[in-house]
Amino acid sequence: MPLDETGRAQAAAVAPLVAAMRPSRLWSSDLARASETAAYVAKACGLPVEEDARLREFSVGERTGLTWAESVERFPWIASGVGLGQRLAGIPGAESDDDVRARIVPAVEECLAALQPGETGLAVTHGAALKVALGGLLGWADDVVRGLLVLENCQWAAVVAPADGGATRLRAYGVGDFASLMAEG
Repeated sequence: MPLDETGRAQAAAVAPLVAAMRPSRLWSSDLARASETAAYVAKACGLPVEEDARLREFSVGERTGLTWAESVERFPWIASGVGLGQRLAGIPGAESDDDVRARIVPAVEECLAALQPGETGLAVTHGAALKVALGGLLGWADDVVRGLLVLENCQWAAVVAPADGGATRLRAYGVGDFASLMAEG
């Protein structure tokens, strides 16, 4: 599903802000909304987009294309779930937190490893998958990760990987409140 008018406006607004970070690499999920957002960023940064399917959002399996109400009607047990991973439990073809962690953590680790000391890289991905990626990258327990809110459209998190091989650390989470800014118009 492509970005709507609001999503395009948010992507256009965030692009110069992240370009100011002077990234040397730009990765993106290959799903439409992320890759379209990445295209705005790429234009502002003068970088090519390196698409990686491992940066995708959770696959929702047989819930694909259903509204929340339709999903609850068909899979009533999901109504009490907290977080996307729990809301997908038991749905044929849907990914669990562990499934997403197994594919996205290696992807973000490779992104970090591809950077030279002092370089900045950007990975355009999706909110629920990003929470799982950060938790895995930082070695956080699942209950800690569940305490994070899913980022709004075009918000970002920043991690720092020390050149000395020390632990990767979270520098910022939830930066860029574009949803509210766009609503204020």
